[in-house]
Amino acid sequence: MAEKKRFTFSVSENPLPLYIESIGYNPYELDFNRPEGYPYYHWLQTMKGEGIIELANQSFSIPPGKGILLTPYTPHKYYSDHDANVHWETYYITFTGAAIAPILNALDMNYSAFYEENKNISFNRHMEKIISKLEEYQDPHHLAHEISADLYQFLMHLKKYGQMNNKLSVLQSFEKIRGIVEWLEQVYPQDIGLLEMSEKAQVSSQHLNTMFHDTFGISPYSFLVQLRIREAKRILITIPDLSLKEIAKQVGFNGVSHFVTTFKKREGITPSTYRNLHQ
Repeated sequence: MAEKKRFTFSVSENPLPLYIESIGYNPYELDFNRPEGYPYYHWLQTMKGEGIIELANQSFSIPPGKGILLTPYTPHKYYSDHDANVHWETYYITFTGAAIAPILNALDMNYSAFYEENKNISFNRHMEKIISKLEEYQDPHHLAHEISADLYQFLMHLKKYGQMNNKLSVLQSFEKIRGIVEWLEQVYPQDIGLLEMSEKAQVSSQHLNTMFHDTFGISPYSFLVQLRIREAKRILITIPDLSLKEIAKQVGFNGVSHFVTTFKKREGITPSTYRNLHQ
């Protein structure tokens, strides 16, 4: 089996209009359940085998030659057929940027949807091109601008040649809280509670709680914790020498014990185990 590949880039270090947050190849795709979705645009495609993704109260298969573009914070889960003889092998990209929404709006692609290959486009070829380029450099961050251009080219080809089906509308409820979500993305390391969130959103705490449950199925505070865990996972992988105490402080947890307990409760393993699994 081929080796797993993953490259991650810090959002704060890449003030580009369009850039990749992570990209990789997984020879044995894991099961994921994201009731609050992923905070960035997420492209997932099958190289070999077949996966199942659940969203919008429906199940869809993702065979070879098929991929899905998920908009931020779209609740979903995906998994492989554990009884299948062939492992589910995938390529993926997560991306964002100041200009991503205008770009996808202009392309009429700013919604979750499935795409299929045809004779004019090979999804695998686009992914392999970017990953091969990153593997050639000791410090892939120097290629941030170049792979941003590669991502733009992929989106243009996806629009021009990819066969779209199963268009899935963006949750209207997300639009109501987009502002507070974007604010939390910036201030999650700070000491924030429901009061500060409701004041920022200019609604009552009860109403804000209802809005988050309608959109993500979780409370505003649980969403905040999820942002902190997401950043902690990135740091655990990209800065292997940083202590758990420092990571806890950087992402907004009140002490390393609280961080470890919360991480294990949500991820099923400790931060140290997570780091060791991704070395």
